[in-house]
Amino acid sequence: MTCGGADIGMAMAKDERVGLLSFTGSTHVGKQVAMMVQERFGRQLLELGGNNAIIVFEDADLSLVVPSAVFASVGTAGQRCTTTRRLMLHESIHDEVVERIAKAYKQIRIGDPWDPNTLYGPLHTKQAVQQYLAAIEQAKQQGGTLVCGGKIMDRPGNYVEPTIITGLPHNASIVHTETFVPILYVLKFKTEEEAFSWNNEVKQGLSSSIFTKDMGRVFRWLGPKGSDCGIVNVNIPTSGAEIGGAFGGEKHTGGGRESGSDSWKQYMRRSTCTINYSKDLPLAQGIKFE
Repeated sequence: MTCGGADIGMAMAKDERVGLLSFTGSTHVGKQVAMMVQERFGRQLLELGGNNAIIVFEDADLSLVVPSAVFASVGTAGQRCTTTRRLMLHESIHDEVVERIAKAYKQIRIGDPWDPNTLYGPLHTKQAVQQYLAAIEQAKQQGGTLVCGGKIMDRPGNYVEPTIITGLPHNASIVHTETFVPILYVLKFKTEEEAFSWNNEVKQGLSSSIFTKDMGRVFRWLGPKGSDCGIVNVNIPTSGAEIGGAFGGEKHTGGGRESGSDSWKQYMRRSTCTINYSKDLPLAQGIKFE
């Protein structure tokens, strides 16, 4: 393990002895890494940002939806690449789900992340706290309504309140920005086409999920006109089930795949091998070697 700052990462990206560079981090830094590695014709595996959505239809089982949305949005204090950042609710169930999730937020066990009973710990830096406050302010300016949270907690460490914001348009710039903090943007939709389109319109394409009992809708979601993400879930949240799968995403998420069925394709070199076990060499056409 090598610890350090950007100087260490840059040295690894530029070093031709590194055959494959696997990078996990922001899209901004990932672009720089990709260009440095490509410049020397090296190989890269990028696992970058995620602006993940859960879509909840009118026929969904809300006893699954509520704990799923809560776990995926506040687990690891929103500092997980598969964290749910957008919750899209059908207009017929929007108010009920928001009310139930807000009630659950008030019961979240907050404390020392080393304690196994803790669900929600601190942010990793003071800078993250400032990003949290800035995102909330932008959301308000763009038409969002604060349902709960939105403040720094009065306790030692970088603790902030888990936050829910409603009322924003699906294409608001803050909704399209991955802020690595526990803010959940709740959007209201009317049709399946609308929801699928909103899921795909962000630049990132890591994880996605729908909750429904309609099998036709499930196959449309899994098909070419459904989710454009690398992880496409049904009736489970965007995080928590990806361990062991071919983990990674599309678009600004980088396109790489770690672990699971695709990992050998990324980490190994593939060679085409031809073995001639005869005494003939049937290669040249029209040439006699005498």
